Amino acid sequence: METHKQLTIGLFGFGVVGEGLYKVLQQTPSLKASLKKVCIKNPEKKRNAPAELFTTDKDVLLNDPEINVIVEVIDDAVAAFEIVSTALNNNKDVVSASKKMIAENLHALLALQEKTGQSLLYESAACASIPVIRNLEEYYDNDLLHSIKAIVNGSTNFILTKMFEDGLDFKQALILAQQLGFAESNPKLDVEGFDAVNKWTFLLTHAYGITEAPENILFNGIQNIRGTDATVAKEKNQQIRLVAQAKKLHDGRVAAYVLPQFVTQDDPLSFVKNEYNGVVIESGFADKQFFYGKGAGSFPTASAVLSDISALRYQYKYEYKKLYHHKPHEISNDVFLRVYVSFDDWQFIPREKFEWIEEWHAREDRKYLVGVIAFEELKNNTWWKDNNTSLILTADPVIEDVEIRKLKKKSLELAGII
Repeated sequence: METHKQLTIGLFGFGVVGEGLYKVLQQTPSLKASLKKVCIKNPEKKRNAPAELFTTDKDVLLNDPEINVIVEVIDDAVAAFEIVSTALNNNKDVVSASKKMIAENLHALLALQEKTGQSLLYESAACASIPVIRNLEEYYDNDLLHSIKAIVNGSTNFILTKMFEDGLDFKQALILAQQLGFAESNPKLDVEGFDAVNKWTFLLTHAYGITEAPENILFNGIQNIRGTDATVAKEKNQQIRLVAQAKKLHDGRVAAYVLPQFVTQDDPLSFVKNEYNGVVIESGFADKQFFYGKGAGSFPTASAVLSDISALRYQYKYEYKKLYHHKPHEISNDVFLRVYVSFDDWQFIPREKFEWIEEWHAREDRKYLVGVIAFEELKNNTWWKDNNTSLILTADPVIEDVEIRKLKKKSLELAGII
């Protein structure tokens, strides 16, 4: 029987997650993992742990031969990358929770893992308590993954829930989220979709072998969603969620984006409320599988970090099977999206850019339309984010090029032109 590796941990960061991990490690002696040193930025701050545990010198951890695992839970992506790359080069395994750092340095981190043979695990960087990375990596090890869609940001989901269920407007819901600690004091990263697209960047790697920079993925947040949009959703018996989606197309490529979307009552994501996250995976024979759990907070995130630490006892590492052992998929922009757009003034909406418009309503305070538009149009322009314009995808938004051609041909036949 193989013996499990004894883990000696150096921890960077002692905020909500770091302290959560410290407490959890004390409660799980069976793990055979000891915390030797914690590196912090601000030594004056009062902390619930013995003073001798802390240092402000990162090299104390990175150069200690006894420390064989570095756990990094800080919110500075530049410093995090330096810590992680130094640790890997010093033959230490790494557990990280920094989604921004991973997303922005994905290619460099893949190369470092190849070069050093060390393990870098980051389950806690996406969906906190839901083991989505390991499932994509191990369970769906084939080409049968049809689609994956997810709510990956708890703050925006909390805000949308309050707008929908309690009738709050966006600003009121945001203030409440900040008071309860679900949104940062500077909420831009969450609210405008940056956090979600960072997570989606590396989830796409584990799902489809795609290694695309965050800025090349079409995304937006919920900053433009109005109370009137929530009213329209209610009338349609639907809800609004910020959904990250990747869908395999007929040509084998993948359409991927992070955008607000209407979800129907029978969609599992409609059950995901407040700070929870949810992931729906659709595959060839298993049909739909739904993962649900807390997407933020001290213990849910610490539990994912703990799971990674535990896996290191068995020398576990990501194999990036879809990237290295299969032909990686490519992202496609050659699709069309069925969208709902609400706005104050027609002059800001380029009607000629729509393939067609299916619905159009003018209310006293706000107008809206439902129509079909090219993915490329949204990727290359910003009119749909400007001038108080709110764009939300419909429930089943992706329409492939082939379908568009068929529909156009049919409508021309009906008009007796062909």
